[in-house]
Amino acid sequence: MTNSKDPRRPTVVLLTTSRTYRARPFASAAERLGLHVLWGIDLPTEISTGRQLALRVDFRNQDQAVQAIVSMQADREVKAILALDDAASLIAAEASRALGLPHNAPGAALAARDKGVMRNELQASGIPCPRFSTYQLDANPATVAAQTRYPCVLKPTLLNGSQGVIRANTRPEFKKAWERVKTIIENSVGLQILVEDYLPGKEVAVEGLVHDDELLILAIFDKPDTPEGPFFEETIYITPSRLPPDTQDTIKTTTAQGAHALGLRFGPVHAELRINERGVWPIEVAGRSIGGLCSQILRFGHGASLEDLILRQATGLPVTDFERETKSRGVMMIPIPERGLLRQVHGLRKAEEEPGIDSVEISARLNYPLLPLPEGDSYLGFIFASGENSSWVEDSLRRAHAHLQFDIEPEIKLQTSFQG
Repeated sequence: MTNSKDPRRPTVVLLTTSRTYRARPFASAAERLGLHVLWGIDLPTEISTGRQLALRVDFRNQDQAVQAIVSMQADREVKAILALDDAASLIAAEASRALGLPHNAPGAALAARDKGVMRNELQASGIPCPRFSTYQLDANPATVAAQTRYPCVLKPTLLNGSQGVIRANTRPEFKKAWERVKTIIENSVGLQILVEDYLPGKEVAVEGLVHDDELLILAIFDKPDTPEGPFFEETIYITPSRLPPDTQDTIKTTTAQGAHALGLRFGPVHAELRINERGVWPIEVAGRSIGGLCSQILRFGHGASLEDLILRQATGLPVTDFERETKSRGVMMIPIPERGLLRQVHGLRKAEEEPGIDSVEISARLNYPLLPLPEGDSYLGFIFASGENSSWVEDSLRRAHAHLQFDIEPEIKLQTSFQG
């Protein structure tokens, strides 16, 4: 997370967690645009004391975090405050409001962050929603299970990336899922569990940017491996979409309506939607850009990255070309298959040599622990491909992935040897 330290350059404050994938592409974009980055990293005071960080921000203490950001305004020319992850979206909105910088209203940031608030706002605007209810963590799971329709999905209201999301088909499955989700929330953030009907169908992702009060759709991604549960790990994203034009038009319209219903009036929008015979259903409408390293497959006019567009808009630089390149591109997020230590990766060279493969990046570190979904929130790595059409790109990704093998030392074996 580096950038020029010259405070005379216009500054953008980027709020992020220490585990984010997004820091590198935003730092590179800022360097290209001549912006100084002031990093605000989520490290509680008792942990960050003594560390040489530009800005210490505890995301658990919103008022304190906002004050820390506002107080340093006098020392530099701050052009924008951006949250790279959902966890800091409210802090960024409040601090931007205090400093008079362009931003989404805090209420909109909350609606795009909290899945329970999001569902209420979408439903109130007449946008298709599954039947849903939110419950406190201390609710009786047996009582909730008895009044729930199956199959259903349980979700933490304040986590993302499918972390803590579990499908239940029966009451016994519901009770087990409830306890698991509750534990995940207690070890992270939040006080509520969202329970909603499971929606069958195809799934897509949409990337957009609210510009001049209009949601500009930058890309629609097909997700050929639509997850059905019990967990919802994402794998392949392909753009452009192969869905019929009328379906794509409905996806664009529904996403724009969802963003407007939540009050998103500025900056990036990332949405997940399901399509079935009953229509197009927003699963999530977030006020941030796409997760992981997936933004690498998006290129716009004159080779601009997604982060270039976001930073240009946020800092008042001109943004004139939103057209995505015509080449088909895709990414595979390599899921973590089991808990344990990553010992070795095999087949990397063969994967990289497959026709159409641009690169393979293994982001997981050797000899470090892996934690799969639903408890985990990361990937083994990413495979990037490009080609003349989306079907060919998908095949390239699958061929490359077939070469990769991961030696993971199971947790049980580790515990046994540790105890011995």
